[in-house]
Amino acid sequence: MLDDYAAVIPPKPQSRKGKVSLLGYFRLFKKDILSAQPSRLYRAWMAEMRTPFFRSYLCNDPELVDLVLKKRPSDFPKSERIRVGLKPLLGESVFISNGALWARQRRIIDPAFESGRINKAFPAMWDSGMAAVDRLMPLADGRAVEIEAQTSHVAMDVIFRTLFSVSIEHEVADGAFQAFREHQAAQPVANIAALLPLPKWIPRRHSRQTRDTARTIRGLIGQLIAQRAQAIANGKAPDDLATKIMTTADPETGERFTPDEMIDQVAIFFLAGHETSAAALSWALYLLALYPDWQDRVAAEAIAAIAPDKIYFSALSKLRDSKAVFRETMRLYSPVPMYVRKAACPETFRGRRVKRGSQVILSPWHLHRHARLWDHPDAFDPDRFETPNGKACLRSAYIPFSAGQRVCPGSAFAMAEGPLILSLLVRAFRFDIIEGDAPIPVAHLTVRSADGIRLRLTPRCPDAKKDAP
Repeated sequence: MLDDYAAVIPPKPQSRKGKVSLLGYFRLFKKDILSAQPSRLYRAWMAEMRTPFFRSYLCNDPELVDLVLKKRPSDFPKSERIRVGLKPLLGESVFISNGALWARQRRIIDPAFESGRINKAFPAMWDSGMAAVDRLMPLADGRAVEIEAQTSHVAMDVIFRTLFSVSIEHEVADGAFQAFREHQAAQPVANIAALLPLPKWIPRRHSRQTRDTARTIRGLIGQLIAQRAQAIANGKAPDDLATKIMTTADPETGERFTPDEMIDQVAIFFLAGHETSAAALSWALYLLALYPDWQDRVAAEAIAAIAPDKIYFSALSKLRDSKAVFRETMRLYSPVPMYVRKAACPETFRGRRVKRGSQVILSPWHLHRHARLWDHPDAFDPDRFETPNGKACLRSAYIPFSAGQRVCPGSAFAMAEGPLILSLLVRAFRFDIIEGDAPIPVAHLTVRSADGIRLRLTPRCPDAKKDAP
């Protein structure tokens, strides 16, 4: 089956050719992390980069990935270099914290994402998907539609509905969404200052727009949290994720999150839950437009499995093709292209000495396309996960949500939300590529297209516009 798809290869950034100076590398890195890397990383088990300021080791060996993420994660904490760039928005959130602070945060957050909560959140996901269908219907006349903007809208809508039981049209929610889009535009791909070995007491500079938009977002989140705290005190709070997290006490200390701590956590839900879902969904729609036979499969499955006037959780189990497409999309276009860790003690990787403090990089982008692991790594084929090679790689070389103790707590939510909304959209519309307008992947906060993703939409299902009750 894979050979059938090898003739059409999804877009992939061109790798750096030859060696470049350190300054040249920083310039390429700031523009796009992916194209700054040499092509050999798609075959290498490990690569070392030395600079006057730090040493980095990119690890594609599944055994090293397993060591860092699963066997000894405490010896490889999150890098301060990532923390520096994201701190204005995220504060001390679970995404960038380490040690005892991180463990406490996860003890409070994890119960909100237990399996039973997906069932409770499903109607909110459904409503967001149906609202997206309604928003897109007037645009489904064959014109070019910027898809990333649309998936960003629906993904943020899911966040607000599942967290705070309000739609994105809510005044505060809309304000936060607009500020978040401005923050995305202002946030650099990489904070080069964070790469320099400066003492912690020396402040790292961020642009005024980055600081201002982060302050606005956090202020609006604070309003929602204050309103929810009052509703909880009055016994009138809805049973959503925000209520669950705010009322959960640390089983070891009995303490709950303070308002400022809650702002930190909601901010990462906005970033991780919205940004990654939006990126994956936009690439999934593009791939279905590029491979219309797969689009027809997903559409037929959705039309058979989904009745738009009924909200029922069991529909998820029937969306097998949609789930396979979403999984393959996250292999080819992993929302988070690289995870950065720090060696807390001296190590030996594949016979090489790794000094304490060295940067350890795990790259889903390269691991998921590794030529020595995957069959036809650059080809699109959702059926690959039913093959012996695909099943083996799924266990050892597939980490779109990270793995081990720091696996994304919302991964199960994402694997419900993504296939459901993808199915609702493809059930309603046919998506077609625009010749000569292929998107080029670049790494911003997530893997997005350099100039957006534009597709043509036409209605597919006559009753797709029906609102869910």
